[in-house]
Amino acid sequence: MSDGHDSRALLASAGYRIEDWSPVTTGESGATVFRDEDATRYVKCVPAAEAAVLKAEHDRVEWLADQDVPGPRVLDRHSGEAGALLVTSAVPGVPADQLSAADLRAAWEHIADAVGGLHELPAQRCPFDRGLDTMVAMARDVVGRNAVNPEFLPVEQRHTPPGELLARLEPEVARMLAQEAADTVVCHGDLCLPNIVVDPETLKVAGFIDLGRLGSADRYADLALLLANARETWEDEEQALAADTLFADRYGLVLDRDRLNFYLHLDPLTWG
Repeated sequence: MSDGHDSRALLASAGYRIEDWSPVTTGESGATVFRDEDATRYVKCVPAAEAAVLKAEHDRVEWLADQDVPGPRVLDRHSGEAGALLVTSAVPGVPADQLSAADLRAAWEHIADAVGGLHELPAQRCPFDRGLDTMVAMARDVVGRNAVNPEFLPVEQRHTPPGELLARLEPEVARMLAQEAADTVVCHGDLCLPNIVVDPETLKVAGFIDLGRLGSADRYADLALLLANARETWEDEEQALAADTLFADRYGLVLDRDRLNFYLHLDPLTWG
């Protein structure tokens, strides 16, 4: 829904004035997002065909708020012929990708604690699925439609046909499913630094945002994205490896590089 007229009609149908909202141009969602003048609310607008996807995000935001995990709150939802919108409270702070390497390092243990707290929620009580069967099915669909965004791929894979990239992962799926069965947690589903909001004064985590992919999954589906994305902030590989070790120690595990690599290479194939 990139057309301003569509957004205007949708907001008007829900009783909002588009003049009270400013467009948000960051992020990689296909939705149109606005922020109010006080920066205390966000509204996400989608075409009617994507209303079910937005309803799924609404349900996840509400569920996570009930688990005492910091994040946005649902303020309003509207769906009609013009499309669907979701209004949520803003999480005050700055996205972690906007921190300097020094500040991210100072926030890093707080981030490990917050991720650990999310992953400690009882997965069997989570009503949403983000498991490997779901991810592989999404990847097959996106690859089959030739809809993979090459900008999401690691640089070294951008000239390799997506079908070949998926074929490389397929032989590992059965082994990864077995590991997932023994190690399922509640995952964010898109755990990159822009989706972790940090208090700029204390550098503690203020909340998780963009919860549309939250669900039960192997913890490495989250860890792979987070550690890889943080590498874009660290100043060199030595600092990145030290940060990986610090995170793992604080979180409480020994990193499994095979699982990290598998999920890091699978995730870009699921967006399309």
